[in-house]
Amino acid sequence: MRSIPPWTDSVKQAAEDLLAELAADAMGQVSPSVYETARLVATATWLDGHPERVCFLLDQQGSDGSWGAPDGYGLVPALSAVEALLTELRRAQRPAADAVQYGLLVGAVTRGLAWLSGWLGEGSRNPFPDTIAAELIVPWLIGDINRQLGRLVSEPLPGLEAWSAHPPLPVPAEADEGVLEGIRSSVRAGHVLPDKLWHSLEVLGVDAAGAYNVRPVNGAVGGSPAATVAWQRTQGVPARTVDDVLSSTHYLEEVQRRGPGPVPGISPITSFERAWTISALATGRMDTPIPRELVDSLRQGLSDTGAPAAPGLPPDSDDTAGVLYALAKAGDQPSLDCLWGYEADSYFRCFMGERTPSTSTNAHILETLAVLNTADRTRRQNAAEKIAAWLRKNQEPDGKWWDKWHASPYYATACCALALDRSATLGINAVDEVDGAVRWVLDTQRADGSWGRWEGTDEETSYALHVLLATHTSGDKTALARAAARGCAFLLRQSGPGIDDRDAHLPPLWHDKDLYAPVAVIRAARLAALHLAATDPDVMAALPEDVPAPAWAAGT
Repeated sequence: MRSIPPWTDSVKQAAEDLLAELAADAMGQVSPSVYETARLVATATWLDGHPERVCFLLDQQGSDGSWGAPDGYGLVPALSAVEALLTELRRAQRPAADAVQYGLLVGAVTRGLAWLSGWLGEGSRNPFPDTIAAELIVPWLIGDINRQLGRLVSEPLPGLEAWSAHPPLPVPAEADEGVLEGIRSSVRAGHVLPDKLWHSLEVLGVDAAGAYNVRPVNGAVGGSPAATVAWQRTQGVPARTVDDVLSSTHYLEEVQRRGPGPVPGISPITSFERAWTISALATGRMDTPIPRELVDSLRQGLSDTGAPAAPGLPPDSDDTAGVLYALAKAGDQPSLDCLWGYEADSYFRCFMGERTPSTSTNAHILETLAVLNTADRTRRQNAAEKIAAWLRKNQEPDGKWWDKWHASPYYATACCALALDRSATLGINAVDEVDGAVRWVLDTQRADGSWGRWEGTDEETSYALHVLLATHTSGDKTALARAAARGCAFLLRQSGPGIDDRDAHLPPLWHDKDLYAPVAVIRAARLAALHLAATDPDVMAALPEDVPAPAWAAGT
């Protein structure tokens, strides 16, 4: 039987280094977004990094002409990229334009339009995922692309002649144009724009000028570069102050410089990133010291209505629960009072007026109720039982869960299985549901030891290991240890735990306006998985012999 491997110390050191990075970073680590970068290509040529943003869009296009992930996730980024590159083509038509660059743009637009035409032509057979504001973004960008194609008749672009007579791209039925027009009409009539829509301000177009209540916070409007540019373009409105315009310019310069050029879909993500990282390390049973700066920042982010993902975003119950849980793991006992306003009849809302509830959000609230006893015992117990019943109802027959904040069922399943397992401290019996999740994880392991929806990934493999190693199950312990050992071997073969994962391939799986990767959160999940495996003697005993101690473990 193998003992605890020497590289366990490297895992612990990497966790300490990660928390120190977070304490020193006010923005957060987020992968670049095709959707958001394209919006800046279309509307912010003045901002440094424009050539790099155009090249990013060209480089990210798939061989089939799409952008983004399968199963409908390519629609929003493809619409954004095609509209932006069409706009760039108009600029590139200048007499002195680079012919090679023009040809690359024409090729990308042609392939992108062909993919969109085919995908949208499938109609109801191709529903698109419930990413943030998709029901507004899709009709808005389809309308803008159709207007650009209509211009080809009177203002042709060489290389796009075939598209001048092409039928307009159809708007899917689930993207009701009336909803977007209703919001625009409300803003034109002088009504307040709900703060949950600030993040997608760009969908209002010229009507964004009427959103008089929208303000940047630390330079960012709704935590979005695209929304911030949309706000800046209406700076002639009297309510805009010079200081706000200067701070938003500084924000945009900073966020593109981190790319450099391409930008993330959401930035900053400080409270979310810090809370989820601390929680992930706790799942890995790591006693990593939490820097005081992180604890103080999480405390400061809490208000009577909860916590947002970052300053400038509205509070929501998911981030509220995450922050409360992280503070509990840091030794605090904060009040649960800020959570009760999100309670509905049978579950907890993420925010008021949401279209679809979230399994992971309710799981995070259940976890928080299990570790904090700062509320009336009866109310806390009733809320926990309500959530547990709702999670049972939403578990798939094969044992997994899905969620609206993540493309992969491995994330949702880990959240729900861990929460239900921990609810045993409240007297809730969820053994069958946890066992079902464990069976599903065992049944879906790939031949190389990984797990993943579309391909095996470090992130999804880490979540699978959390389910296998951080819950109590009545399943076959030998089969579980063997599967976990193969998963651990997959992670070890990818890279060592001390690697700077910002340079690694991290497929975006999290829902924003398009998919993104919160890099630090994924690194923490991976470190937690490795620590769980390294400290389990049965898993280490089953670790394949062809997995040598990696080079980064030397000297530990």
